[in-house]
Amino acid sequence: MTRSLPAMVHLRRWLMALMMVLASLPAMAQQSPEQLIRDSVNDLMGMIGGREAYFMDRPDELKQMVDESLRGVADFRYIGASVMGRYFNNATPEQRSRFAEVFKQTLLDTYAKGLVTFEYKEVRVLDNQSASRYDDQDSVEMEVVATDGTIYPVNYTLRKSNGQWRVVNVIVNGINLGLTFRNQFDQAMRDHNRDYDAVINNWSPDVGVDELERGA
Repeated sequence: MTRSLPAMVHLRRWLMALMMVLASLPAMAQQSPEQLIRDSVNDLMGMIGGREAYFMDRPDELKQMVDESLRGVADFRYIGASVMGRYFNNATPEQRSRFAEVFKQTLLDTYAKGLVTFEYKEVRVLDNQSASRYDDQDSVEMEVVATDGTIYPVNYTLRKSNGQWRVVNVIVNGINLGLTFRNQFDQAMRDHNRDYDAVINNWSPDVGVDELERGA
Protein backbone atom coordinates (compact mmCIF):
# COMPACT_ATOMS: atom_id res chain seq x y z
CA MET A 1 0.00 0.00 0.00
CA THR A 2 1.35 3.45 -0.89
CA ARG A 3 1.32 5.76 2.10
CA SER A 4 0.20 9.37 1.74
CA LEU A 5 2.68 12.21 2.10
CA PRO A 6 1.30 13.39 5.49
CA ALA A 7 1.47 9.85 6.86
CA MET A 8 5.10 9.45 5.84
CA VAL A 9 5.99 12.84 7.29
CA HIS A 10 4.47 11.75 10.58
CA LEU A 11 6.38 8.47 10.40
CA ARG A 12 9.65 10.28 9.85
CA ARG A 13 9.02 12.62 12.77
CA TRP A 14 7.84 9.85 15.08
CA LEU A 15 10.81 7.61 14.40
CA MET A 16 13.33 10.40 14.92
CA ALA A 17 11.65 11.45 18.12
CA LEU A 18 11.62 7.83 19.27
CA MET A 19 15.34 7.59 18.54
CA MET A 20 16.02 10.47 20.89
CA VAL A 21 13.66 9.54 23.69
CA LEU A 22 14.98 5.97 23.80
CA ALA A 23 17.95 7.43 25.67
CA SER A 24 15.67 8.81 28.37
CA LEU A 25 16.37 6.37 31.21
CA PRO A 26 19.65 6.59 33.15
CA ALA A 27 21.80 3.78 31.79
CA MET A 28 23.02 1.32 34.39
CA ALA A 29 26.34 -0.45 33.97
CA GLN A 30 24.78 -3.88 34.52
CA GLN A 31 22.08 -3.32 31.89
CA SER A 32 22.61 -4.68 28.43
CA PRO A 33 21.83 -2.35 25.51
CA GLU A 34 18.85 -4.56 24.64
CA GLN A 35 17.39 -4.31 28.13
CA LEU A 36 18.00 -0.57 28.21
CA ILE A 37 16.06 -0.18 24.99
CA ARG A 38 13.23 -2.39 26.24
CA ASP A 39 12.94 -0.40 29.46
CA SER A 40 13.12 2.90 27.60
CA VAL A 41 10.40 1.88 25.15
CA ASN A 42 8.13 0.93 28.04
CA ASP A 43 8.87 4.26 29.70
CA LEU A 44 8.13 6.13 26.48
CA MET A 45 4.85 4.36 25.92
CA GLY A 46 3.88 5.06 29.50
CA MET A 47 4.48 8.79 29.08
CA ILE A 48 2.66 9.16 25.76
CA GLY A 49 0.11 6.34 25.60
CA GLY A 50 -3.46 7.60 25.89
CA ARG A 51 -2.37 11.25 26.09
CA GLU A 52 -1.83 11.94 22.39
CA ALA A 53 -4.65 14.49 22.18
CA TYR A 54 -3.41 16.21 25.33
CA PHE A 55 0.11 16.68 23.95
CA MET A 56 -1.12 17.67 20.49
CA ASP A 57 -2.76 20.68 22.14
CA ARG A 58 0.33 21.40 24.27
CA PRO A 59 3.37 21.23 21.94
CA ASP A 60 5.58 23.23 24.29
CA GLU A 61 4.93 20.80 27.12
CA LEU A 62 5.68 17.88 24.82
CA LYS A 63 8.95 19.43 23.69
CA GLN A 64 9.95 20.12 27.30
CA MET A 65 9.23 16.52 28.25
CA VAL A 66 11.41 15.22 25.41
CA ASP A 67 14.13 17.73 26.25
CA GLU A 68 14.18 16.69 29.91
CA SER A 69 14.36 13.05 28.86
CA LEU A 70 17.45 13.79 26.79
CA ARG A 71 19.24 16.04 29.25
CA GLY A 72 22.45 14.56 30.54
CA VAL A 73 22.20 11.29 28.62
CA ALA A 74 22.32 12.08 24.89
CA ASP A 75 25.84 12.89 23.69
CA PHE A 76 25.02 15.58 21.16
CA ARG A 77 28.66 16.59 20.94
CA TYR A 78 29.47 13.14 19.61
CA ILE A 79 26.50 13.17 17.26
CA GLY A 80 27.28 16.70 16.09
CA ALA A 81 30.89 15.78 15.38
CA SER A 82 29.73 12.78 13.37
CA VAL A 83 27.32 14.88 11.32
CA MET A 84 29.98 17.55 10.68
CA GLY A 85 32.25 14.78 9.45
CA ARG A 86 35.42 15.95 7.73
CA TYR A 87 34.60 19.57 8.53
CA PHE A 88 34.76 19.03 12.28
CA ASN A 89 38.52 19.47 12.68
CA ASN A 90 38.56 22.93 11.10
CA ALA A 91 35.61 24.22 13.12
CA THR A 92 36.27 26.33 16.19
CA PRO A 93 35.28 24.95 19.62
CA GLU A 94 32.49 27.52 19.73
CA GLN A 95 31.17 26.41 16.33
CA ARG A 96 31.27 22.77 17.37
CA SER A 97 29.31 23.46 20.54
CA ARG A 98 26.82 25.71 18.77
CA PHE A 99 26.15 23.18 16.05
CA ALA A 100 25.56 20.44 18.63
CA GLU A 101 22.96 22.64 20.33
CA VAL A 102 21.35 23.76 17.05
CA PHE A 103 21.19 20.15 15.87
CA LYS A 104 19.47 19.13 19.10
CA GLN A 105 16.95 21.96 19.00
CA THR A 106 15.99 21.40 15.37
CA LEU A 107 15.31 17.75 16.10
CA LEU A 108 13.23 18.64 19.15
CA ASP A 109 11.27 21.28 17.24
CA THR A 110 10.72 19.19 14.13
CA TYR A 111 10.06 15.73 15.48
CA ALA A 112 8.64 15.92 19.00
CA LYS A 113 5.06 16.21 17.76
CA GLY A 114 5.55 13.07 15.71
CA LEU A 115 5.38 11.11 18.94
CA VAL A 116 1.63 11.72 19.06
CA THR A 117 0.71 11.92 15.37
CA PHE A 118 1.93 8.66 13.85
CA GLU A 119 -0.66 5.88 14.03
CA TYR A 120 1.00 2.69 15.21
CA LYS A 121 -0.24 -0.40 16.98
CA GLU A 122 2.98 -1.95 18.24
CA VAL A 123 6.63 -1.15 18.93
CA ARG A 124 8.68 -4.26 19.59
CA VAL A 125 12.29 -5.08 20.36
CA LEU A 126 13.32 -8.24 18.55
CA ASP A 127 14.19 -11.23 20.74
CA ASN A 128 17.19 -12.55 18.81
CA GLN A 129 19.78 -9.77 18.74
CA SER A 130 23.14 -10.07 16.98
CA ALA A 131 26.18 -10.28 19.25
CA SER A 132 28.36 -7.19 19.37
CA ARG A 133 32.00 -7.38 18.25
CA TYR A 134 33.07 -4.48 20.48
CA ASP A 135 32.86 -3.77 24.21
CA ASP A 136 31.84 -0.12 23.76
CA GLN A 137 29.57 -0.41 20.72
CA ASP A 138 26.36 -2.31 20.14
CA SER A 139 23.13 -2.26 18.17
CA VAL A 140 19.53 -3.14 18.97
CA GLU A 141 16.95 -4.11 16.38
CA MET A 142 13.30 -3.09 16.65
CA GLU A 143 10.18 -2.93 14.54
CA VAL A 144 7.44 -0.31 14.42
CA VAL A 145 4.13 -1.76 13.22
CA ALA A 146 1.76 0.79 11.69
CA THR A 147 -2.00 0.48 12.05
CA ASP A 148 -2.23 -0.62 8.41
CA GLY A 149 0.13 -3.53 9.14
CA THR A 150 3.21 -2.04 7.49
CA ILE A 151 6.37 -3.02 9.40
CA TYR A 152 9.24 -0.55 9.60
CA PRO A 153 12.55 -2.06 10.79
CA VAL A 154 14.57 0.19 13.08
CA ASN A 155 18.17 -0.43 14.13
CA TYR A 156 19.73 1.62 16.92
CA THR A 157 23.46 2.13 17.28
CA LEU A 158 24.63 2.56 20.86
CA ARG A 159 27.94 3.78 22.23
CA LYS A 160 29.20 3.28 25.76
CA SER A 161 30.62 6.47 27.28
CA ASN A 162 31.57 6.94 30.95
CA GLY A 163 29.85 3.68 31.81
CA GLN A 164 26.57 4.61 30.10
CA TRP A 165 25.04 3.31 26.91
CA ARG A 166 23.64 6.02 24.65
CA VAL A 167 21.88 5.94 21.31
CA VAL A 168 24.03 7.74 18.73
CA ASN A 169 22.43 6.76 15.43
CA VAL A 170 19.40 5.07 13.91
CA ILE A 171 18.73 3.22 10.68
CA VAL A 172 15.11 3.29 9.52
CA ASN A 173 13.99 0.90 6.81
CA GLY A 174 17.62 0.55 5.76
CA ILE A 175 18.24 4.32 5.61
CA ASN A 176 21.14 5.47 7.79
CA LEU A 177 19.91 8.76 9.19
CA GLY A 178 23.28 9.75 10.66
CA LEU A 179 24.92 9.35 7.26
CA THR A 180 22.04 11.20 5.60
CA PHE A 181 22.50 14.18 7.93
CA ARG A 182 26.26 14.12 7.32
CA ASN A 183 25.68 14.29 3.58
CA GLN A 184 23.29 17.19 4.11
CA PHE A 185 25.89 19.04 6.17
CA ASP A 186 28.49 18.45 3.47
CA GLN A 187 26.13 19.82 0.80
CA ALA A 188 25.31 22.84 2.96
CA MET A 189 29.02 23.59 3.36
CA ARG A 190 29.39 23.49 -0.41
CA ASP A 191 26.35 25.72 -0.92
CA HIS A 192 27.65 28.30 1.58
CA ASN A 193 31.29 28.25 0.41
CA ARG A 194 32.42 26.52 3.62
CA ASP A 195 31.02 29.27 5.82
CA TYR A 196 30.47 27.40 9.10
CA ASP A 197 28.40 30.13 10.70
CA ALA A 198 26.07 30.36 7.70
CA VAL A 199 25.55 26.59 7.70
CA ILE A 200 24.85 26.50 11.44
CA ASN A 201 22.50 29.49 11.32
CA ASN A 202 20.50 27.96 8.47
CA TRP A 203 20.63 24.32 9.56
CA SER A 204 17.37 22.54 8.82
CA PRO A 205 17.84 18.75 8.60
CA ASP A 206 15.47 16.75 6.52
CA VAL A 207 15.01 13.19 5.31
CA GLY A 208 13.27 12.59 2.01
CA VAL A 209 9.83 11.08 2.48
CA ASP A 210 10.11 9.04 -0.72
CA GLU A 211 13.54 7.79 0.36
CA LEU A 212 12.23 6.49 3.68
CA GLU A 213 9.23 4.89 2.03
CA ARG A 214 11.35 3.01 -0.48
CA GLY A 215 14.03 2.06 2.03
CA ALA A 216 17.54 0.99 1.13
